[in-house]
Amino acid sequence: MSEMFSKKNLKLLTNPLGDDNPITVQVLGVCSALAVTVKLEPAIVMGLSVTIVTAFANVIISALRNTIPSRIRIIVQLVVIAALVILVDQILKAYAYDVSKQLSVFVGLIITNCILMGRLEAFALGNKPWPSFLDGIGNGAGYGMILIIIAALREITGSGTLTLPGLGELRIIPLSFYDMGYANNGLMILPPMALITVGLIIWFQRSRSKHLQESN
Repeated sequence: MSEMFSKKNLKLLTNPLGDDNPITVQVLGVCSALAVTVKLEPAIVMGLSVTIVTAFANVIISALRNTIPSRIRIIVQLVVIAALVILVDQILKAYAYDVSKQLSVFVGLIITNCILMGRLEAFALGNKPWPSFLDGIGNGAGYGMILIIIAALREITGSGTLTLPGLGELRIIPLSFYDMGYANNGLMILPPMALITVGLIIWFQRSRSKHLQESN
């Protein structure tokens, strides 16, 4: 048990949350981060979906790594990812249909998410299943964390609400504020503001991280 959660393995979980974040440091998966962050609920569901697919795709590819011919490894990876994405998509349609409609084609586009292919190529093909599983969870969580931050900022400032799974739309900005003249910032729910928000998060992280400054 101690080996399973050794310091090295724990770093696989924690590093993607900080100085090795797939969005803000590796600049992967940015397209979906811009597309599904108008409201918090789809961002949470998208983050969970990518985490699940990345973790289990890593495990499967790691378990098969010694049997996959190098010349067809990309095809095998895509087949594994596609099968997992189809399962996630069908589960969402069965149990969270409204969210599935909001995510639209972006669940299917998980298949081409750079984070998944990157982790399979860079990690799962060269490591055992358990570290690969932790790597998938860590990178999926790092991706989801950024989505949640962006979505929360955009929804609060753009709509004055937060939409949470199972709870629906919660009013964050009191109605009394609107009576006093407060107005939602409509720019925040437009796609360009998602890109600007990602840029601000990247700037904030790099300005506070000596490690990232030195790597530049």
